[in-house]
Amino acid sequence: MKKQILVVDDEIGALTLIGIMLERGGFGVLKAKNAQLALSVLDQNSPDMIILDVMMPGMDGIELCRVIRGRADAGKTPILILSARGDAESIMRGIEAGANDYLPKPILHHDLVQKVRDILEPNGS
Repeated sequence: MKKQILVVDDEIGALTLIGIMLERGGFGVLKAKNAQLALSVLDQNSPDMIILDVMMPGMDGIELCRVIRGRADAGKTPILILSARGDAESIMRGIEAGANDYLPKPILHHDLVQKVRDILEPNGS
């Protein structure tokens, strides 16, 4: 069965592009364009992994990461943060909020798929 990945990004272009990259990498993709939609997707689904953009209107990716970590259903789901802000402080905030990893944008197809595989299959199985 395909691993399902929830991608949360308010930029439709980025959402589409990341979705295509992941689908080509062999993953199923769920999409949400803001934190509220992401949380309602999580009410209905249990993705194997969540990819968050940091810069979103309303609740940002860091805050969303904290909220997800507080949930019983998705608290243990791996979270990868993607952000145009690749500075050390932003990365630290992401990791402190509970993200498993942090990738700066723009993201290369190979890097993204590899990172997702590394997180989902730590032993390369």
